[in-house]
Amino acid sequence: MICCKRVYQPVEDDDGYRVLVDRLWPRGVSKSRLQHDEWLREVAPSTELRREFAHRPEAFAAFGEAYRRELAARPEYWQGLLARAAAGKLTLLYATRDQEHNNACVLQDFLEDELERRGTGSSPVCYAGEL
Repeated sequence: MICCKRVYQPVEDDDGYRVLVDRLWPRGVSKSRLQHDEWLREVAPSTELRREFAHRPEAFAAFGEAYRRELAARPEYWQGLLARAAAGKLTLLYATRDQEHNNACVLQDFLEDELERRGTGSSPVCYAGEL
């Protein structure tokens, strides 16, 4: 299971593995205060893409498509997140106020699509008697 959460929200027992997925460290949060397991700044959108988007909701669709292309080109940055999500709950942490139009939401959808695409194949029992 993958979920998204603002870094400013309280930590909950069922957050699972908590990963900050922003390129920049969140304002007003000391590194010692943020409870997280990992900071993956490389998985965040490029600086150019982040600046183009500028958190404008009307630009979110184009941003999402461009960010997905960046992610597809660099699987080494997010492969480990798939394993974490398959093993238990994964919480993607982000700082922006907009809870619907942000990179963590795009990353969550991207990872869920990858997990579904890589889903377990059919068992041999399904084909019993068809040979």
